[in-house]
Amino acid sequence: MLFFGFSSGLPFLLVAGTLSLWLKESGIVLADITMIASAGMMYVFKFLWAPLLDHWALPGFARLGRRRGWLLFAQLGVVLGLLAMAALTPAQLPLFVGAAVLVAFFGATQDIAVDAYLIEIAPLEVRGALVATYSLGYRLALMLAGAFALILADHLPWTSIYLIMAAAMVLPITANLRAREPEFVAVPRASWADTIYNATVGTVLDFLRRYGWQLALVILLFILLFKIPEQATIGGIMNPFYRDMGFSKTEIGAVTKIYGVWIGIAGTFVGGAAVARWGVWRPLLLAIVVCGASNLLYLFLTVHQGNLLALTLVISFENFTLGMLGPPTVTFLSSLVNRQHTATQYSLLTSLLNVPGKILGFFAGSIVVATSYSTFFVLTTLTIPFAAALCLWLWSQFARRERQAA
Repeated sequence: MLFFGFSSGLPFLLVAGTLSLWLKESGIVLADITMIASAGMMYVFKFLWAPLLDHWALPGFARLGRRRGWLLFAQLGVVLGLLAMAALTPAQLPLFVGAAVLVAFFGATQDIAVDAYLIEIAPLEVRGALVATYSLGYRLALMLAGAFALILADHLPWTSIYLIMAAAMVLPITANLRAREPEFVAVPRASWADTIYNATVGTVLDFLRRYGWQLALVILLFILLFKIPEQATIGGIMNPFYRDMGFSKTEIGAVTKIYGVWIGIAGTFVGGAAVARWGVWRPLLLAIVVCGASNLLYLFLTVHQGNLLALTLVISFENFTLGMLGPPTVTFLSSLVNRQHTATQYSLLTSLLNVPGKILGFFAGSIVVATSYSTFFVLTTLTIPFAAALCLWLWSQFARRERQAA
């Protein structure tokens, strides 16, 4: 899971935050930067092809197993996409954007395979530890694709940096070739029409049937709301913001992508320990509130421009709380899925989790141009009270269901 986390994390910033700086230095305007750097929207729509990973074996790759075969296919796709970005550069913008979308597509496909692997390789009670280990690998990749890429950008051309990132994928590819495939319970063969139905409409109806319409709809509304503050700032807006606040690329890389990543790792293991100690609901509620509210700390930076101490304090709180939110989120979502449709249902839930924040992040540049950075950061936090209230209600409902089951 450590290496699979690294594999999932590496392409993410290369089509979002790190890409935004390359675009800014190429003379692209802010509104266009946040739209282009929203190539990561492919992660939102991964549920559309997730059924393939549950119900179709890739010719040639299937010898590795259902999960690892698809993962290897996606890893190789990420490598090819990064090589294409390095060869094209923003000078050939339409083709370059297409290559970025390709990287995002294969990165999202990696996530589908890895998420399903995590759920199927071990029981729920140890999933928090797996999530924490996965998150460590993910954040190490963010450090490489963020901090080291930005620092190297002061000394090397961006083309060389993306070639280095493509070469780094050799490590998780090697790990995949040596990994163990989860046990798979074969199901009776069905017609292609039945397979498509079971993989799409059937999985949704299965979810509604298991939880009932009222509870299922509240769960889905909660999922739509609670990560808006985080997802809205993950796209292309933050690095231009740091630059406009007077920080150099090396300072941004050192504080937000090296120091910040280690603080996030600490938060992740605290979140994993909290889930192991108190279950999912109490850590989830706390992390939703404190992580979402951390966006307001960016207002502090707007009046302390170029102050490294201020940046360090903001990044410390924001990354620690963001790390805390990871384990309870994954544990909660993975507890909702039916193992017969692991990849499909989990990718659908995580897509819903990301949609509203990604849409807000897509228009972040236009919002900032029309208003200000401060207004944008305040907008990202408006859903926190509603998400917290839904979390409390769901906590009581799931507790009642557990008592009835007992």
